[in-house]
Amino acid sequence: MRLLPALILAAALAGCGFHLRGSGSSTLPYKTMYIALPETAEVRVWLERYIKGSGETQIVGDGKLAEAVFQQLEDSRQKTILSVNAQGRVREYRLQLNYRFRLVNGKGEEIVAPTEVALSRDISFDDSNVLAKDLEEGLLWRDMNNDLVNQLMRRLTIIKPKDPALEED
Repeated sequence: MRLLPALILAAALAGCGFHLRGSGSSTLPYKTMYIALPETAEVRVWLERYIKGSGETQIVGDGKLAEAVFQQLEDSRQKTILSVNAQGRVREYRLQLNYRFRLVNGKGEEIVAPTEVALSRDISFDDSNVLAKDLEEGLLWRDMNNDLVNQLMRRLTIIKPKDPALEED
């Protein structure tokens, strides 16, 4: 009798299509991909890690040999004052990240149009805890990078690539 509720729950979860994020849902429609970013760029490191984890797409070292070339068009990060207290001191900041990218084939023809991802986080500030708030800000930027790469992977798997050879001028 104790086993019956567990079996019903397992059957319900299996039947609804539930799966963990990143398990099988992030297969890219490209066999080979080149990432046109410096090797030390944080976005490239995380993107390579996610692509290699998806299984089927291989990262190549030359854009001419790749079926798809990931190109960064914009990566702007801003920290702006969100609010101040009665004494005119900063109480909150807003961290904003705007990222634009596109995919082209080995010949330079566009297969995924320029796409933008915009992220923002708010962070409180306290003069008495400057070091702690600085560490918190660093963690928020890292979280935003992780979120950015997750969104990039979702968009790359969902967007249907267009075939430039079939398009009319």
